[in-house]
Amino acid sequence: MRICGLIVFLCGAALLSGCHRPLTPVQEGNRDGILLLGNGTEPSEIDPHLTLWDTDAHIVGALFEGLVLLDPVTMQPVPATADSWTVSPDGLVYTFHIRTTARWSNGDPVTAGDFVYAERRVLSPGLGSEQAFLHYAVKNAQAFNEGKLTDFSQVGYAAPDPHTFVITLIHPVPYFLYLVAGDPPIHQATIEKFGAIDERGTRWTLPGNMVGNGPFLLKTWRVNEVLEVAKNPYYWDAANVHLNGIKFFPIESDETEERAFRSGQLHVTATMPLSKINFYRKVYPDYFHNGPLLATYYYEFNVTRPPFDKADVRRALAMAIDREAIVKTVTRGGQIPAYSLTPPHMGAYSVGPTFTEDVAEARRLLAQAGYPDGRGFPKVELIYNTSEGHRVIAEAIQQMWKKNLNIDVSLFNQETKVYMETLKSKNYQVARLGGGGGYFDPDAFLEDFTTSNESNFTGWSNAQYDDLVLKQAPYTLDPTARYALLRKAEQILIGDMPIMPIYYYTRSVLWRPEVKGWYLNLLEDHPYKYVWLDPTAAGPAKLERKQ
Repeated sequence: MRICGLIVFLCGAALLSGCHRPLTPVQEGNRDGILLLGNGTEPSEIDPHLTLWDTDAHIVGALFEGLVLLDPVTMQPVPATADSWTVSPDGLVYTFHIRTTARWSNGDPVTAGDFVYAERRVLSPGLGSEQAFLHYAVKNAQAFNEGKLTDFSQVGYAAPDPHTFVITLIHPVPYFLYLVAGDPPIHQATIEKFGAIDERGTRWTLPGNMVGNGPFLLKTWRVNEVLEVAKNPYYWDAANVHLNGIKFFPIESDETEERAFRSGQLHVTATMPLSKINFYRKVYPDYFHNGPLLATYYYEFNVTRPPFDKADVRRALAMAIDREAIVKTVTRGGQIPAYSLTPPHMGAYSVGPTFTEDVAEARRLLAQAGYPDGRGFPKVELIYNTSEGHRVIAEAIQQMWKKNLNIDVSLFNQETKVYMETLKSKNYQVARLGGGGGYFDPDAFLEDFTTSNESNFTGWSNAQYDDLVLKQAPYTLDPTARYALLRKAEQILIGDMPIMPIYYYTRSVLWRPEVKGWYLNLLEDHPYKYVWLDPTAAGPAKLERKQ
């Protein structure tokens, strides 16, 4: 009786004192100007020179800024750390003018020399950056990266004064401004305080150590829990940054992320369960957003391992799946079946279908490879990075391969960091991946499968393909002729089938009505300086499950 009386008394006191239900995290975020984002997974790296996954890049984009930004609506380059630039008539020399107001997050001025230092670091052979190839159009960059040249002053980066940064190319690059958008400067004193210029994995990326030049600075990082950034008061355009901070939550499970969103813990999700798409379309259309992406979902074959060292086997598996059924009954997000690597939205470039679904031909090819009706075919392991969406797609393809080719496939998922190491070491047979272009050009996709590219995890190598992509196309100035060369290269790639295109991406995500300045776009690029929260536009903090 005493306990009951105490409970009644405390509740009564709370009511008398004006007790209210506690705010949800999104309500607190709306009040405090803190954006809560689902990030898909724990970042593998936030060192700008060592990131590979989009989940890493989302965080790096808050902490660092390149010479230009992409307008979130038009996806066209606009001034950022450089307030202007000029291009020589032959398209080989870019001169960027660094803002005199640009500052690092510790207050130091950002100079052209910081950009030169960053380029020296990313190209240092000892760093082994997977991004180095993106710089190969710069004079002598490839030679320096490969150790054939040791004098960096001969590479085509120069800082004639603290506010002038000059880049000299060996051939015109029509999408070059898109490359520099993702190529920020690096604070030399910070790098060298914690290690050598070419040392990986030092403590410079930890909270309290990192110095960046972006609109936000690193505040806290609790692994597998949250990474938080706060507004950078030294950012050159801080007056126009409306958010006070961002929290990135590493939630690998689509289902868990959707529950977090529905219960008021996230403003924006990284993805959403495929099974919930129709529900949100019907019940909460103001929270559901879907649009095309410049990206392709595909499987990779490890061509160094039998039986995938045979092109007939790879082609058989590619031709034996029903892509229409996958996008209509499994993914259900408006995806388009893919019969080539490069997606639509490439302007004048189009390669068209390079193969078709043909079960009879798939069976013939498998028999020709020595496995009639699947007899004698070894058990296949298909791996994917942990995601409910990847799992259900893999299960559908597993069933199609069993039904159409009589082959058995086991499915395995891996946490993202482990998964990346598995791909790099080529310790797999078939793996799920997706390729996205950071710019509107087929080269953004095709170069990944050249022999020396760090992103080529297949083990596939083709001298003619390399020649077309790396030697002929870059020096072909006529766009029509250049596209013809790249189209020929793509036909070689898909003809040999080290990868199996499945569909062209769309992005189905959830975000709340109070999130403003966040737009669907083909590059899935969301510069955070343009984002703000409008509490007056907020809907219910928690969404009912009306399904």
